This record gives sequence, C-alpha cells and structure tokens, in this order.
Amino acid sequence: MQEFDALVIGGGTGNIVASAAAAEGYDVALFEKERIGGTCLNRGCTPSKMLIQRANLANTVREAARFGVHAHIDELDVAGFVEAVNTTNANAADAMTAAKREQANLTLVEREVWFVDDHTVEDGDGERYTGERVVVATGSRPFVPPIDGLDDVDYLTSREALRLRKIPDELIVLGGGYIAAELGYYFDALGSRVTIVEMLDTLLPREDEDVAREFTEIASSRHEVYTGYRATAVRGRNGRIEVVAEREDGDVVTVAGDELLVAVGRKPNTDAIGLETTGVSVDDAGFVETDDYLRTTVDGVWAMGDVADNSMFKHTADYEADLVVENVFRGGDHPADFDAVPHAIFTEPQVGGVGRTEGELREAGVDYVVGTAQFSDTSMARALKLEEGFVKVLAAPSGEILGVHVLGHEASVLVHEAVVAMKHGLSVHDVAETIHAHPALSKVVREGFADAAAAVDGRG
Repeated sequence: MQEFDALVIGGGTGNIVASAAAAEGYDVALFEKERIGGTCLNRGCTPSKMLIQRANLANTVREAARFGVHAHIDELDVAGFVEAVNTTNANAADAMTAAKREQANLTLVEREVWFVDDHTVEDGDGERYTGERVVVATGSRPFVPPIDGLDDVDYLTSREALRLRKIPDELIVLGGGYIAAELGYYFDALGSRVTIVEMLDTLLPREDEDVAREFTEIASSRHEVYTGYRATAVRGRNGRIEVVAEREDGDVVTVAGDELLVAVGRKPNTDAIGLETTGVSVDDAGFVETDDYLRTTVDGVWAMGDVADNSMFKHTADYEADLVVENVFRGGDHPADFDAVPHAIFTEPQVGGVGRTEGELREAGVDYVVGTAQFSDTSMARALKLEEGFVKVLAAPSGEILGVHVLGHEASVLVHEAVVAMKHGLSVHDVAETIHAHPALSKVVREGFADAAAAVDGRG
C-alpha cells in the first residue's frame, strides 16, 4: 500500500489540481490511463476547433468572390492537417506528462485504477494507493444509444471523427447537439454530403428556442436534416451504412452514407471505477452527487469536471479545479457559483449563450421582457456581408439580466459582455448606456440591450 496526502483520479483538468496541490507541499498521486490533458486537449474541444479553423478557411476562400476577390482551392490536404493537429496536441500532452514526472511531491501513475474503499484505489497489478483527500475527475465519454444493428457496423464517435484522414463522400450524423452541429459543419465544409437525424424538433434543442429554430434553418440549407426522427435501426449494406428513423406520427425514412457519426451526447466515466465499493452517491444518470463545495457524500472525497454534472464544459471544469485547490489544499471556504456560465458552439455562424432561455423562464412562471437586435442592421455586419444572426436579451421587469443568446459571427466572443454584466449584477440599462466602439460588431450586443431596456421602460 502506497500512502499519499491526496489522490487525484483523472489527468484531464484534474492534472491542474494535482500540480497545484504538489506545489503547496502535499504528497500527491495523479492517475491517468491515457494522455495527460484529457478529452479537451486530446480528443475534444482543442482538436475540433483547430480542425474547424481549416473548415472556416475553406469556406472563406469559396465566398471570397462576394467581395470581388477571386480565388479557388487547389487542394484540401485533409490527411496532412489532421496529422498536424493531432501531433501538435500529442506533443503538448507529452510535454505536460514529462513535467508531471519531474514535479516534486507528485507521483504520476499512468494506468487505470478503481476504488476498493472510500479512500483507496487499486491498479491492474494489484498495487493499492490510499490518501486522506481524494479528487474524482474521471471525465466523460461519448454516449452510444442502444439502436438495433448499431454494434454490427463500424461507426464513428467524436473521438474517431477528429482523426479521420479521408473525408467521406456521404456522412450520416445521429444527434443534433453541439458536437453534431460542429462536426457536421466541419465535414460539410471539407466536401461531405451530410445528413443529420435528430429525435427532437430542432437542432441544438437545449438552446433558446429562437436560436435553435434559426440555426436549424441555416443547417438545413447546408445539410439534409431530419428533425423529429428517432433512429430505430442501423444496418450495413454493400459497403455503406443505412439508418432507419421514425417520427412519432409513424413516418419512416431511410438514409444512407459512407460513414456514420454517433453524436447524441456524453456520459460520465463513473460506471467502471468501483464507486459501488464506496459511499459516494451517483444520480440516475451516473453523475457524482456534490454539494456547493464539490464535496461528495463521503468525507474527504470531492468530484469535479464532467463527472460532477456542472454543465460539462472545460471552462467550468477549470473553474472547479481552482475552487478545489483553494478549498481543499489552501484552507479556503468558497462555494461554487454557476449563475453566469457561458457556452459557445463553433460553427459558422457561431452560437453563444448565458443564463436562462425563454422556454425555461416561461416554464418557471418568471415574468420577463425580450430585447432583440439583428446583425444585419449594423455597419460591421454589412462590411462583412453577414446576412444572418441576432442577439436576444431576456430581462426581468426590474432590468435584471436573465439570459442572453447570440446567433451570429463571433458569437462566442460577443456573449462575454453579457457574462460579465450578469456576473456583476449590471442591468440592461447599464450595458445599453455604455459607449461601444463604432463600427465594431459588438454594437449589435449594445442594440439588443437597448431594445431590452426600452421594453423594461415600457413596462414601467
């Protein structure tokens, strides 16, 4: 039995906690069976955005003639840039691994472990490790639904799709969330004919209803989109893959492609780490139950990142890592604050959001007003020839900001003005009355807040 002050299980964002704790003088063991950096660096948000940048560049060249710039694409070296992207990230992961191996007070264990009691884990060789403090940060993986015939074909998840060196002529995507939207956009830009099958009525069904509806229209202009259809069967035929999907009214469609991407969501990695031998409680979806301090139901055990179900974003995981370091290893006493957590989807146009959606407010019976502004009404949008996009601001009659949703160019950047405003209790009037540089694209945000402020004043 090896004894430590702390065990950190998971080398994604958990590696931040392990290094910080070791720097504070704690004797720490960090466990990671794959590459340091976890999903985000190696098989998620980082490689996907690097690849999507290639897609954006290809589309920019295609659209250059709209500006009188006549250009063409000689070649898309997909194999080359996929290799370059994954090599770049692998090198970053290897550098992080080397640093962990050399760090004082830190023991890196590069193998899978599972719990045998509340504070002890075991590896495949029977070696056991125990610690007074334990941080569970095992992340998540793609969820694969039980569809008849799916296991009989070679399907892709996001993990494999980001390493695909040959773009399929025809790609079927199961799912309509952010992963499906981003990868559908990526493969379409590189030449695939993309078909998306989503069981709910719109793509991006968790977004504000207006964003989801308009995004679905935009995606439908690029792809063949079937919303409201649930996949019921998958079969291979003549070297291709067919998906049978059915609508509630009984209508059935069959779509075919060269590759199938399953992108219906992610599930927490809690089902194979031995939590049943501990007193750590998980909910029906498999997420570890935590309180406002990320403490589990076992004293001395914390959980963070995707396994704790606080939005399942890398930026919330980073925030949680800082919180765990402060509270567990520096004597702090700070509860988590998830009231103004942004999110973004990196298609073109992008999506950015923070706070509650109109549907959530309506369902909760909350009184609200709406302010909107169209990208096309701004000078910069005209300069960029942007014909799509809007900002939607949801506010209480008092002027409190309840939610802001952006569909449009650089929405991932524009939404952060709203994030800061919400975090620090500013009103829609405070943002509307702030001078914004002309003709910066951020003026569309100001106009959305101005419209909301006018709606608030009209209620007064």
